[in-house]
Amino acid sequence: MIRESLIRRLSFIVAALLFGGGLALGADAALAGLPTVLDAVAQRTAQSGADGVVRLPVPQGFDHSRQAPRVLYPVTAAPRPDWLVEAMAPPVLPDTAQKPVIAICIDDLGAQLAGTHKAMTLPKEVALAFLPYAETTPALAQAAASRGHLVLAHVPMQALNGKEPGAMGLKPDMTAEEITRRMGWNLARVPGLVGINNHEGSRFTADSAALEPVMASLKARHLFFFDSRTGPQSAVRQVARAAGVMTASRDVFLDDDPSPEAVSAELENLAREAKRNGVAIAIGHPHDVTLTLLAKWLAEDHGVTLVPLDEAMRLKAERRTKVAAR
Repeated sequence: MIRESLIRRLSFIVAALLFGGGLALGADAALAGLPTVLDAVAQRTAQSGADGVVRLPVPQGFDHSRQAPRVLYPVTAAPRPDWLVEAMAPPVLPDTAQKPVIAICIDDLGAQLAGTHKAMTLPKEVALAFLPYAETTPALAQAAASRGHLVLAHVPMQALNGKEPGAMGLKPDMTAEEITRRMGWNLARVPGLVGINNHEGSRFTADSAALEPVMASLKARHLFFFDSRTGPQSAVRQVARAAGVMTASRDVFLDDDPSPEAVSAELENLAREAKRNGVAIAIGHPHDVTLTLLAKWLAEDHGVTLVPLDEAMRLKAERRTKVAAR
C-alpha cells in the first residue's frame, strides 16, 4: 500500500510538472494536452505483478512507436533567422566550366639556364619541353616536374632543310631499330616526362613509316605526342591514332617573330582561337620577351582558362570526334 501511495503521488507530481511546463511554453497548448494527462492518471490501475511492482497502463496513442511517443501538445518551430539561412546555403562558385580553355608549352629548354629557370616560374599548368641532349636537362626536368609542370622530351627530328637535327636526332632514312634505339635514349634523358613534342622535324613528321617506331615507343610507355606542327605536311595524327597514342597539334606559335608587338598579337590570337573552337594550344620559346609578356598576360582575365597540356589535348580529340560524328 505504501508503494501504491507513492506511485499515486509521483503521478500527480508528473502531471503538475507537465502542466506547469506547458504553461511556460504556451497556455493554450498546455490546456489542450491536459485531458490526455488526466486520462492517463485516472485510468491507471493498481494491479501488482508477481514481483509486487505496480505498473501503469500505456496511454492511448503511445503504443504506436517505442521510440517516438505522441507529443501531448504541439510545438511550433521558430523560423531560422536570415543570417543562419545564408550561412547554411552552399557557396556559389564561379562558372568556369564553360569558359574556352588554352594550353601553353614552352620548349627548347635545358640548354639556356636563365630562360629555363624563368619558364619554371610560370603557372604550373604551363608545360615545359626539354632538349634531351642538353647537359643540364635531367636535373632541370626533375625540378620542373617537382614544381607541378608537365614535362616533355623535345625530341630533335630532321627538318626539310636537311640540317643535322642535333645529337641523337631522328631521320627518316634510319632503320626502325635505330629510331627505336634513339627514342629510348631521348626518353631516358628527361625524367618525369609525360610525352614528347618534335624539335624542328618538318621532314621527319611527314614520313608515316619513320613515325611508326616512334609511336610504338610512346605506346609502350603510355606517353603522348604533341605535334609542334613545324611543316606544311604532318602524318603525326594519323600514325598516332593508328597506334593508340594520344596526340594533338599546336594552334598558335607565340614567337615565330620574337618582337614584343608580334608576341602580344599572338597571345590575343590564342584567346580568339579558344573562343572560336573551345580550346587552343600555343607553343613558345624561352626568350625573355616571350616569358615576360606571357607571365603578365596570364595574370590578366582574357575570358579563357589555362589548363594543363594533356587536358587540352583530350578536349581537342573529343571535339574532333564530335565534329566527325555530325
